[in-house]
Amino acid sequence: MEDIRKTLLERTSVRRYERERIPEDQMEFIREAVRNTPTSYNGQQFSVIEIDDQELKEKLYELTGQKQIKTCNRFMAFLSDYNKIMALAEAKGIDRPDITSTMDGVMIGVIDASLAMMSAVVAAQACGLGSNCIGYLRTVDPAKVAEILKLPKGVFVVCGLAIGIPREHPDLKPKQPTSLVFHKNEYRQDREAMIEELEKYDAEVKEYNAHRSGGTTTNDWVSHILDYYRHAVDYKILDYLKAQGYNITH
Repeated sequence: MEDIRKTLLERTSVRRYERERIPEDQMEFIREAVRNTPTSYNGQQFSVIEIDDQELKEKLYELTGQKQIKTCNRFMAFLSDYNKIMALAEAKGIDRPDITSTMDGVMIGVIDASLAMMSAVVAAQACGLGSNCIGYLRTVDPAKVAEILKLPKGVFVVCGLAIGIPREHPDLKPKQPTSLVFHKNEYRQDREAMIEELEKYDAEVKEYNAHRSGGTTTNDWVSHILDYYRHAVDYKILDYLKAQGYNITH
């Protein structure tokens, strides 16, 4: 088991895995870490679908084109989930507030599922395993993913996570300096100085991409990320959420 400093500060996204199965005691540790995730109100508005069926993984791979889904030993889909609590409320005859019609209701489930996924990432890293978060599972074809995973109303995919024994050890990507991440007491007001720091970071990312192991690119940070945003504006997530019972009105 790795120490917490190494676990948190040397984490990388691993996309290539060995064929060996993850030891069951390590999987159980990951499950327990996820189960102990802090959540809004302790409402635990999330669930996880753990997938080891190869045929199912390959269906998701065919949909997403993300090879790590079919080659990882274990794939997890992290879900926003109001189905469980509403099912119990109905069984007990308790009036059910329409939380899924609110934007805050959506955010609660997304936050809970995201925190749960990070618990899994940290636990996997501590075990010496590799992992890769796959947000494309949420956006590629939400209705088809919901069909494949048999999601009931009140449940939708937030993100996927591939886990396995690493076959690669990628270089650590540069991250923004603490001066850009942490603001003191209020949001930074020195916009010009902030832009200057961002330009230095942008250049650092471009230099990293030009020399990284496993394939180089000419990408900087800002243009590359904005390209993702350009694709994202065409996603029909609101339509999908409505199909899953989230009729957001406010």
